[in-house]
Amino acid sequence: TKDGGILAAQNTNSAVMKIDKNNKVSTPYKDTNTGGALSMNKKGALFVVERGIPQGVWQLEPKRQLLADTYNGEPLDCLGGPVNDLTADSKGGVYFTMGGVYYANPKGVVTKYGTLTGVNGIILSADEKTLYVTGRVGGAQAGAPAAGAAAPAPAGAAPAGRGAGGPTGGLVAFDVQPDGSLTNERQFATVGGDGTTIDSQGRVYSTGGGGVQVIAADGKFLGEIPTPLNFITVAFSGPDKKTLYGVANNQRFDEIFTIQMISQGYKDRAK
Repeated sequence: TKDGGILAAQNTNSAVMKIDKNNKVSTPYKDTNTGGALSMNKKGALFVVERGIPQGVWQLEPKRQLLADTYNGEPLDCLGGPVNDLTADSKGGVYFTMGGVYYANPKGVVTKYGTLTGVNGIILSADEKTLYVTGRVGGAQAGAPAAGAAAPAPAGAAPAGRGAGGPTGGLVAFDVQPDGSLTNERQFATVGGDGTTIDSQGRVYSTGGGGVQVIAADGKFLGEIPTPLNFITVAFSGPDKKTLYGVANNQRFDEIFTIQMISQGYKDRAK
């Protein structure tokens, strides 16, 4: 938020919680039908994915209204599984994950893209020319060796035993076209696995394994920020946007942690 706080969607009570810069808690939005994730675009429009039936993508600000709840004429519920995460572009459209990657354009028309599996977190680059999604292209392990041969680790691979560099962890990148469509699906890294954000230098931060994996804009794995519990998502906020907020979920309750950073979040978009 503009005052250095954060917004967090809550499944349990269908509300959006705000924690301001002084850690004071309020509830600016209610009745979100099991709202599960939030995204604010560069123009300040705020969107939420609603996981209760009927599932959908809703705009909360500047006006509360439905963006999309169907795909090819059928309810989103027919796709199977819950609508998961989202990232909003400056045109009024929303990319979201639901067992795959989808784009709801500003008119609410939904299109599916990619072959990736293990889909979860999703985030746009600062210039909105690249979309990052956690998962693996076609479900394959990136850099898998031929039978009887050892293969070198991919550029974005974590050292053995670190991060989420197993058969499902990873980040897939797409090129974003002017109309919002996606092309050039490719394996960007083999670390990461859940909630994802970016910083002012174009680095990508993705939760998974034992902490937050940090990947350079060229896909090189830079290292891991250790965390006290497994985080499911992260976002920069706080004074000068140099505080990394992380959410841990043990399936009974959530805990929110802060990590003071040297790097700085991207300032022209909330996340």
